[in-house]
Amino acid sequence: MPEAIEIQLKKGALELCVLALLSHHDSYAYEIASRLADAIGMGEGTIYPLMRRLQADGLVQTYLVESPAGPPRKYYRLSEAGKKSFESQKDAWASFSGSVDQIVFGGVQ
Repeated sequence: MPEAIEIQLKKGALELCVLALLSHHDSYAYEIASRLADAIGMGEGTIYPLMRRLQADGLVQTYLVESPAGPPRKYYRLSEAGKKSFESQKDAWASFSGSVDQIVFGGVQ
C-alpha cells in the first residue's frame, strides 16, 4: 500500500516539478526525465506524454537545437501561460504542503 501512495504523490507533483525545472532554464525531455529520475524516482515513460500535454495546453513552447551527435534536440521553454501556471501551482503547493505538514508533524487536531 505505501508504494501506491508514493506513486500518487509523485504523479500529483510531476507537472509542478517539470514547470519548476523549466523555470530555471530551457531543457529537452530526456534531460528533464533524468533530473526527475534522480530527484524523485519518476520513470522516463511518464515524462513524454506530460510534455506533449503541456505543449498542447500552451504551457510550454518548443524549438530545435542542433546536436553534436545525432538528430536535433527538441527543447522546451515555459510560455507566458506556463510561467503564470508555475507561479499559481507553486503557491498552491506551498499552502497545501504546509497544511499537510502541520497536520502530520505539528499535531493539529
